[in-house]
Amino acid sequence: MKEFELKYGCNPNQKPARIYMGEGELPVTVLNGRPGYINFLDALNGWQLVREIKRATGYAAAASFKHVSPTSAAIGKLLSDRLKRACFVEDIAGLDSSPIACAYARARGTDRMSSFGDWIALSDECDEVTASIIKREVSDGIIAPSYTPRALEILKEKRKGGYNIVKIDPDYTPASLERKTVFGVTFEQGRNDLAIDESLLTNIVTVKKDLPEEKKLDMIVALITLKYTQSNSVCFACDGQAIGVGAGQQSRIHCTRLAASKADNWFLRQSEKVLSLPLREDLSRPDRNNVIDLYLSEEESDYLLQDGTWERYFTYKPAPLTKEEKRAYLGALSGVTVASDAFFPFSDNLERARRSGVTYVVQPGGSVRDEDVIATADRYGMTMVFNGVRLFHH
Repeated sequence: MKEFELKYGCNPNQKPARIYMGEGELPVTVLNGRPGYINFLDALNGWQLVREIKRATGYAAAASFKHVSPTSAAIGKLLSDRLKRACFVEDIAGLDSSPIACAYARARGTDRMSSFGDWIALSDECDEVTASIIKREVSDGIIAPSYTPRALEILKEKRKGGYNIVKIDPDYTPASLERKTVFGVTFEQGRNDLAIDESLLTNIVTVKKDLPEEKKLDMIVALITLKYTQSNSVCFACDGQAIGVGAGQQSRIHCTRLAASKADNWFLRQSEKVLSLPLREDLSRPDRNNVIDLYLSEEESDYLLQDGTWERYFTYKPAPLTKEEKRAYLGALSGVTVASDAFFPFSDNLERARRSGVTYVVQPGGSVRDEDVIATADRYGMTMVFNGVRLFHH
């Protein structure tokens, strides 16, 4: 296939639209559906992300993408029973035997609000277990190097047979130069083929120097996630997955606040009070998720639990999760990693990050206020790495 005609571009008024190769065949094959312009942007960015995580860590990897940024990315580590419940996959048969299914269960379950209608990227073959998770979620499409026959059957049943399924050649390597056109002007640059691995994690600038292997893994996952996230961007990571992504903010502190709030919700969703919410059995999966999000929101929780409202969602009125309970729960956390695609210009980023359990930091360094940021990390007993590379993505 040398070209593929799209329904339209970013918006319905932007026609005609297509993807094509100047020379040679496209590295993708559309097995089902009709992906659009943004779908392919998500697919190709997502594929690069999971491929790089797989190469850097050896683990199967998955990403959930929306509007050209990942909502999360994760490696195929087993899920605890509590995490299975929080990710809505406790009933999935065979989950523990499928690393790629574990990776997607984690990626999808991290930020379910943002993952609604996602594009999925898998580093490994999509198997029946993974397809069974995808089948019941609201999703636009998937890209993977291959599919088992049964997985393909399951996926083709989605969206009344119109679900977008893309296969990519895992051996494809793009040209070293890349181009795009804006307002009739062509931009050209070298492709960002920077390899992210442990060699970038040797410059520890804080008094505390300990950096366990599992924290190096979290740093690598976070940095590769940032490499394919719209800048400015900050990523929180824990246990081999991105648990909070703050993307596309003009101010870095707003990136940090956004990513931290998502990480906080990820942790709070695993609290017993949230896992035990008496949700009505007739609630759809998206409605269940929306109710949990409202319950965790300080602004919306009072409305959700008021008389005349809670009966629509719960079998009985649950007790609220108080601000004091949230602070106590989150205050007990530690061992979380935060990564930034460019230097932290002020210590306020670390002040906010520590309230979400951050004790490991990786950033390029290079700010005129580096010494102040290092001093803040030392004050809170953090281990901070200067990796020396910027990861802007636009």
